[in-house]
Parts: sequence; structure tokens; C-alpha cells
Amino acid sequence: MDDINSIPVELAGFRRLDRSVIDEVRRNIEKHLGRLSRLSSKLENLHLTLKTLHEREKSEIYDIKARMRDNGKIFVSHAMSRNLLAAVDDALEKLASELE
Repeated sequence: MDDINSIPVELAGFRRLDRSVIDEVRRNIEKHLGRLSRLSSKLENLHLTLKTLHEREKSEIYDIKARMRDNGKIFVSHAMSRNLLAAVDDALEKLASELE
């Protein structure tokens, strides 16, 4: 099992969000990292990309692409939701289910 603090997590497309939202997303990711680390053989990195679709106030759709490298093998998942944290959760849950 990897030390989850040593796993590089990269975020792309999140820069325009408020700092408090980014911190909440990071806490959400850390919650999933423990499980991903237990399921993987050697979790090398995790990369999340955010795209916002239909950028009208209160009707944004968050498109999350998650990519993880485990012992050289790449796993990819994709999720969309009107709730950013739900989209992140869905994408990371899909990665976990691929490892199970």
C-alpha cells in the first residue's frame, strides 16, 4: 500500500474556481485516495481535468476526466454532473471499480 501523501495529484482546469472550492475538491480527492491506494498495486499518480459546459449561472455542467497510473498501467474515467463534488466522486468511484 502506498503512502497517500506521497501520491502526486494534479488538477487541470480548476484554476478559475474559488480557493475554498478547490480546497473542498482536494479534501474529496484525499478521501478517495486511501481506497484507490489499497486497490492498486503501485499507485503512481492521479490527474483530474475539469471542463465546464453550459456556462450559464446556476446551470453549469461539470465534466471531470480522471486518469490514474497504477504500476505503469493507465486507467481513465469520466463523469458529468451539475454538482462539482458529485462529478469528482463519480469519476473516482469509476476508477476504483476498474481496480476491483
